[in-house]
Amino acid sequence: MKERLSREAIAMRVAKELFDGAVVNLGIGIPTLVSCFVPEGMTVIYHTENGMLGFGPVVMEDEFVEKADIDLVNAGGQYVTPLPGMCFFHHADSFTMIRGGHIDITVLGVLEVSEKGDLANWMFPGRGVGNIGGGMDLAFNARKVIGATEHTTKDGKLKIVRQCSVPLTAPECVDLVVTDVAVIEVTPKGLLLREVAPDWTPEEVQAITEPKLIISPDLKEIEL
Repeated sequence: MKERLSREAIAMRVAKELFDGAVVNLGIGIPTLVSCFVPEGMTVIYHTENGMLGFGPVVMEDEFVEKADIDLVNAGGQYVTPLPGMCFFHHADSFTMIRGGHIDITVLGVLEVSEKGDLANWMFPGRGVGNIGGGMDLAFNARKVIGATEHTTKDGKLKIVRQCSVPLTAPECVDLVVTDVAVIEVTPKGLLLREVAPDWTPEEVQAITEPKLIISPDLKEIEL
């Protein structure tokens, strides 16, 4: 079996999509790791639905004793690091920022993404329960939506599909998908394969992707 990128490597690649001064909201899971790989010297303004703006990276498990503050958590309940100038506000004001189009980029986890950019990530198949929340507002209203995910489930089920089989978070909202084997852009003509993981071929990525991929003429290996 071919080697795939780690969750940290996926986050590192997503971090390359950020820009200086961007207002960014990171979802639970792989997306939260993105904050750990922002290039030195770049200012990213992190936003969370529960009412914070301008905080630092998520606190990793081995840093809990040194850095964790029980009063500083993001919407996923993870500890975040304080920064000078960070601010706090009402939950409703936080959602006003989202619905007003003030979030430049959101990075969200993925259960399924369709060939049209439909996103499903709130209802876990087989469990019958899910988490309706800020992800729906972010998917609709952020200026750019990036899906960060493994390309398939642990048991090999496809996650990039022609049509989502689980309830949607939002239709036609995803702009870019970064996985452990590929970087895929959602375009009006279909899914454009822009990058592949080291030692992977377009044909191998296609074999675990349900929709037909358009191969970019500038296809390259993922760089971290």
